[in-house]
Amino acid sequence: MSQRMTMDEVLKEYGVPQIKLDVHATRSELLKLREKLMAIRDLSQGKEQGYLDIDCKLYIDVDDIDRYLSGELDTVGEIYAFPDDIKSYKEE
Repeated sequence: MSQRMTMDEVLKEYGVPQIKLDVHATRSELLKLREKLMAIRDLSQGKEQGYLDIDCKLYIDVDDIDRYLSGELDTVGEIYAFPDDIKSYKEE
């Protein structure tokens, strides 16, 4: 089970974020994702946890989905960007 960091923990660990993006999804989208994540856990007899991993490292697991669907969480997840995350790109 994942444990979300509180905003106080984020501030203490990483400093002030530059931006925060909230992630929302429809009930049907989440139920489809939840089914796939549960299958990973079931096939591994509980030895592996299924999670959604995308380039920005946003982790959404079954617990996040259940808490969102029950109304406990306002979003499925949050993505924080910090000043150190901002890179420059020079076209050659």
